[in-house]
Amino acid sequence: MKPKLKKKGFLVRLRNEKYLQIMALLGIAWMLVFNYAPMYGILVGFKRNYMITQSLFSLKFLASPWAGSFGFQHFIAFFRDSEFVNIIINTLGISLLKLGIGFPLPIIFALLLNELKNRRFKRAVQTISYLPHFLSWVVLGGILTTWLSNTGFVNEILIKAGLIKEGITFLAYPQYFWGIVVISDVWKELGWSAIIYLAAITGIDQELYEAAQLDGAGRLRRMWSITLPCIKGTITVLFILAVGGLLNTNFDQILVLWNPLNAPRSTVIDIYTYNVAMRSLRFSYATAIGFFKSVFAFILLFIANNITKRINEVSLF
Repeated sequence: MKPKLKKKGFLVRLRNEKYLQIMALLGIAWMLVFNYAPMYGILVGFKRNYMITQSLFSLKFLASPWAGSFGFQHFIAFFRDSEFVNIIINTLGISLLKLGIGFPLPIIFALLLNELKNRRFKRAVQTISYLPHFLSWVVLGGILTTWLSNTGFVNEILIKAGLIKEGITFLAYPQYFWGIVVISDVWKELGWSAIIYLAAITGIDQELYEAAQLDGAGRLRRMWSITLPCIKGTITVLFILAVGGLLNTNFDQILVLWNPLNAPRSTVIDIYTYNVAMRSLRFSYATAIGFFKSVFAFILLFIANNITKRINEVSLF
């Protein structure tokens, strides 16, 4: 009788939650169509020479020869490429800087916003910090290119401050590129990234703050001993996701700021893949690079998940 009762209870719950189940099924269907079904195209990376005019579902494509032994020729070619080391250095360098600077700053910003007592001023600061997020990198790229030219806004400030004597075209020098990318990314996403931390902070029991205040704890002490521990789970999950996307250096941003002069420090995996696919028409080679990137990202995600699980018992799986 117990299995039947359990099954009956499950069916009753499904009937009572039918609208929620329909919404969930639509989300699952979307994910299957746009995330899992395209994974069939990974086969392109193991084929010798794929042409864009060739159907992936044709017998000709399935019968086409594999790229070397077990189809790993394109992967080996990428590892042996003369630009491989520089590409990996650029990708990891930019990503690690974004992770080390861009990840903690929204947390600090959310903590400081939470301490503001004037609601109007708080809303004004939030609105101003959110605005850059809604501008595309195409627009912001044009703005940054103008600001960073030798007669731009940044040079005018530096010259008037006496820091430089003549204008510098910053995007023409590779040594400035990483700093430009990291600073502009923080400027664009700081306010937007802080939203989820602010939402987590609002769910903290206010009695904890009142009790700490009665015990003589100041603002910094309350932030350190109450706010941060209470949003630890949110920080951990977002950190795991950030590590998993470590090789995603924001293709749109780098593409609009890239030029042949800063290429030694701006050519990351995404830019290199775009160039070999769209300019050299080496689609099989580009697919192999993209697959390598996805596998490496999964390994990083798995490692970060296990580390955080052991440290504070919070993980994605």
